Amino acid sequence: MKVSRMWKAIVGGAAAATAAAGTAVQDGALTTAEVVTIVLAAVGGLGIVWKVPNRGTKDSA
Repeated sequence: MKVSRMWKAIVGGAAAATAAAGTAVQDGALTTAEVVTIVLAAVGGLGIVWKVPNRGTKDSA
């Protein structure tokens, strides 16, 4: 299966943001600090996944 770098990064950023949001809403309210944390998790996850190259297949040499 071939996944482009763009979609891999978008999914990675969304997963990080979802995890941060799930933790943030445990108390039933969102503070400004928690929103900033969610945004930074999304941007950080997106950037980190973007920089990691896709693993090559045995066919591509």
